[in-house]
Amino acid sequence: MSSPGSRMVRHSLRMMAGTFLSRVLGLAREVLTAALFGATRQLDAFLVAYTLANLSRRLLAEGALSAAFVPEFSRTLAKDGPASARSLARQIFSVLLAATVIVTAAGMIAAPILVRVMAPGFDAEGTRAAVSLTRLMFPFLVFISVAALAMGVLNSLDCFFVPAIAPALSNGVFIVFLAIVTLRWGVWGLGYAVLLGGVTQMVLQWAWSAKKGVLLVPAMPRRDNEALSRAMRLFLPYAAGLSLNQLIPLISRMLGSFLEEGAISVLNYADRVLQLPLGLFVIAISQAILPQLSRQLLAGEEDFFQGVREALRYGLFIVLPVALGMVLFSGEIIHLLFFRAAFGEWAWRGTAGALAMYSLGLPGMACSTILLRALYARGLPREAMIVTAFSVGANVVFSLLLIRPMGINGLALASSLAFSGTALLTWRLLPGQKSAESLFRRDWVIPLALGLGLMGLLLVCLKILFPYPLYGSILSKSSWMALPLLLGAGAYALVTWKAGSPEWAWIVEAFKGRKPKTVNRESEGP
Repeated sequence: MSSPGSRMVRHSLRMMAGTFLSRVLGLAREVLTAALFGATRQLDAFLVAYTLANLSRRLLAEGALSAAFVPEFSRTLAKDGPASARSLARQIFSVLLAATVIVTAAGMIAAPILVRVMAPGFDAEGTRAAVSLTRLMFPFLVFISVAALAMGVLNSLDCFFVPAIAPALSNGVFIVFLAIVTLRWGVWGLGYAVLLGGVTQMVLQWAWSAKKGVLLVPAMPRRDNEALSRAMRLFLPYAAGLSLNQLIPLISRMLGSFLEEGAISVLNYADRVLQLPLGLFVIAISQAILPQLSRQLLAGEEDFFQGVREALRYGLFIVLPVALGMVLFSGEIIHLLFFRAAFGEWAWRGTAGALAMYSLGLPGMACSTILLRALYARGLPREAMIVTAFSVGANVVFSLLLIRPMGINGLALASSLAFSGTALLTWRLLPGQKSAESLFRRDWVIPLALGLGLMGLLLVCLKILFPYPLYGSILSKSSWMALPLLLGAGAYALVTWKAGSPEWAWIVEAFKGRKPKTVNRESEGP
């Protein structure tokens, strides 16, 4: 039987495989958007509207819905059988549909107020465009919420690849649609492309959930369903806490609206690049461990904290070299991806600086995201709300302190500092006997330090001896970018392998694989 560490790695690798295609297409989507719209106030208006309509993705798909539903569904499936688990999913589906329709209607009505709050520095024309686009895209909430519930079902059944690849299909639809309608519809084509992509993402995961034995159709919620009651009691405080967390991008855009024109677009481009490693590694690991930690908690505190420690170590093992590489090569990455057409010198320099500042926070983002899933598995909404409130407060304080001396870079760095502080607080709030020494033991730290040291030295030498070909062809620049990737990753992998990092044993064992679960349709209850 495989170890918990290898199961975590195997599940995260499945998510990484699907997420990689999704994030690459997401970058292609941003490259196309940058070439068509540049960094302009028109695009700023779309981004404000998209941020408001897209709050549900992090709030539901990566937040409250998974936090409340996945542990209950996993435990119900294990203890009470497939019929009870299927009934729970359908009852939650009914509640979710009703709630999202109401919120969507309210959001469309309140669009002028929301835009004014989020972008108070916009002029009248920018405000009108943002309000109209917000009303157009708010139904995205319904589509992505249904997709989030289906994703929770699939993750609980140890199916991670399809939920990870669903956004890739969505991005592909977005790109094709935008390429067809941009000349005629302009920025409005972006809005319709978002809606079409959301529908695509919902349909794929809903259909796959049905294939796995859980057909998500409405069912009357039952008051005597204890699992439903627990999920609902947890959902509201989780949603409230995570709603606070969604203020972080709002704060950046709000303050960015007072900076030079295009500041919001620059922050968005940098954030979109960051989403590749963030989704590929951080979100993949955190999504994979939530159902596993829920089951490990039933086995006892020792098993639970062993799972938390392994997830943190594996997360840092993957993320630390990625963060180092992105800080060192942020300028080259942005130049290769975006520097063309309407995306000029100022946008390149600004986006590269913001990306470097964002990348410094990747380790903190990884730790805080994993530890927050541990709080969810234990059913601790109060602690989760404290963590998110602290994250928002820290972001506000750092943003106000850094925006004047550092401008756009200050807003990006504020986010990184806030996430790093949040990780420390979450570790302290997690109940149980734990210590930093048990997490960061010498036999774990030394291989990582050696690997990162050699990697950093080689990459700095590469930049000095073989500079990036700024004026070369796209082929020469792409080929050059493969050098630090291969050199840095190879050096880090070799050193940590030879030094005996335990993560390599998990990775090797994970490739043996195991077939995901399917709910037996024959066990359908009345």
